[in-house]
Amino acid sequence: MKSNAAKNLAAERHASFTRRQFLRGLGACIALPAFESLLPTKLLAAAAGTEGLLATTATGAPLRTAFVYFPNGAIPAAWWPTMEGNNFNLSRTLKPLAAAQKELQVIGGLDHLNATAGMDGGGDHARANGTFLTGVRVKKSATDIHAGISIDQAIARQVGHLTRFPSLELTCDNGHNAGNCDSGYSCAYLYNLAWSSPNTPMTPEGNPRQVFERLFGAGAPGERVDNARRRRQEQRSILDFVMQDARSMQQRLGARDSEKLDQYLTGIRELETRIQKAEQFGDVRDPLVATPAGIPAEYGQHIALMYDIMLLSFQTDSTRVATMLLAHDGSNRSFADIGVPEGHHDLSHHQDNPDKIEKITEIDLWYVQQFGKFLEKMSATKDVDGHSLLHNSMIVYGGGNADGNRHTHSNLPILLAGAGGGTVTPGRFVKYGGKPATNLFLSMADRMGVKNLERFGDSTGRLENI
Repeated sequence: MKSNAAKNLAAERHASFTRRQFLRGLGACIALPAFESLLPTKLLAAAAGTEGLLATTATGAPLRTAFVYFPNGAIPAAWWPTMEGNNFNLSRTLKPLAAAQKELQVIGGLDHLNATAGMDGGGDHARANGTFLTGVRVKKSATDIHAGISIDQAIARQVGHLTRFPSLELTCDNGHNAGNCDSGYSCAYLYNLAWSSPNTPMTPEGNPRQVFERLFGAGAPGERVDNARRRRQEQRSILDFVMQDARSMQQRLGARDSEKLDQYLTGIRELETRIQKAEQFGDVRDPLVATPAGIPAEYGQHIALMYDIMLLSFQTDSTRVATMLLAHDGSNRSFADIGVPEGHHDLSHHQDNPDKIEKITEIDLWYVQQFGKFLEKMSATKDVDGHSLLHNSMIVYGGGNADGNRHTHSNLPILLAGAGGGTVTPGRFVKYGGKPATNLFLSMADRMGVKNLERFGDSTGRLENI
């Protein structure tokens, strides 16, 4: 006789055959038209019981957003274009973005005043990181951390239920959350961009293999769906056994032990909820590419892999919200491959030395080159509605320091790539003249379908005309 698990699996296969067939067809490289009434967004929203559609374009395709952070500011003279408007010329540092210029906004005049020293003295790097997506002044302490919810998590709270993973946190840095890392500020501020609460950083994953297997399962291409299904069944069987055993045990426990058991079962129920959510979305969509081996020795390859994983997570609608910390502010990584053996942070305090300024400009250029390759891939990848993934995305690329030499936090180097599904107007250099960066984040949250977010961080309103 078939086990209950086998019967349930057979019923699930029968009930969701048509849905999964179209999901696979729309997500894989098969020449099928994108049927508006069968887009994954609508199917998943219906499965989740969502009233209306969140995080979607006018065509019903998923709308994605990501925030990419680079360290130590940028040389202003080499970063900013000389002309505003649609006919701007890319600056020296931004030249690698020429292929994506029409899908790019260079945004000037955005500030993070809560990252300035004020009465707190040193610690600009920790404040730059900790403030970038929160817009708040982080607490100066190595142990009593206090920041604020980050904009990616504010978005994920309202749209994260539509995807297998509410958000994705990536890093190409080696970091930790404990200890003093910058003039009395906790390391947690330096090594985390995403915060689910003022006291809870969302620790990013730096190993491409672990991120990939979390998203798509273990095994070779073509094996992952079966492996994921088998692992889910095994987890179900274990949970059923644990819960049954715990119920019989609870009757024999004293009050204190019963309380301990309740705490343990709370974690078990959370795992069960995650399994149920995974089952709700059906089989994992296998991207049919090789699993990364791990962290490459070469930094550029590490960054490229993480960008590729972010692209795959968007393409398969595994998530619609992502952050990536390329390196923490204050990073002293050297770049011998491009002729810069000195440390990045040491060079950033150039004191107007022309040789150091030239080397920092080369590092800024190198980081933009990696971002440009990512944008080109996003632009070349078709979404379910026929537009590109980049068209249906909003990707912020920026840093929390403006001039690394003086540790300034006004007129931050910030780019916004993508058309937001047609809701933003790229191909421009726009100056906003001293607005909080959080005003931009509010405007992005609106487009992602976030409701009732009147203020965020130190925002003073929406950023108009993005």
